[in-house]
Amino acid sequence: MDGFLDLYLQFNIPSPIEEATWCDWFEIWLRELGVTIPCELSLCLTSDDHIRELNREFRQIDEPTDVLAFAAQEMLAPVGIREVSGVRLLGDIVISVQTARLQAKAQGHRLSDELAWLATHGLLHLLGWDHPDELSLQRMMQQQRQLLSAIQLGSEVTHGQ
Repeated sequence: MDGFLDLYLQFNIPSPIEEATWCDWFEIWLRELGVTIPCELSLCLTSDDHIRELNREFRQIDEPTDVLAFAAQEMLAPVGIREVSGVRLLGDIVISVQTARLQAKAQGHRLSDELAWLATHGLLHLLGWDHPDELSLQRMMQQQRQLLSAIQLGSEVTHGQ
């Protein structure tokens, strides 16, 4: 499936994960989620200051957060992407490396594992998943663990366990 994914990467802070690895991971995750049409998305790794500005502007929360997802299209439920012609724009994922580093330390795993966890979380949001209640959050976290397993990280990341 050549040309399946256009991934735009912006590293305001250096990534411990190679660009090619990010591309491979997102392609694997999208296939695991049943996405079969060409699509594009962007991933930005940034600072707490930058993500705080975005969080304040778009969520009216004046503090840094770990990950923000800006879906290009709103969906009603967590579903696979419907068949459309052309390329489907999914949206943007922004991750604070500083917050991810703190969370990785607290969870006892590597920064790269935490970044993968947060990227799966953001991707699910782009595809319409949400967690307005505890049950929804648990389902979403289970899906994240399955996605990490698909790239051989599942047993190393301990969020929600």
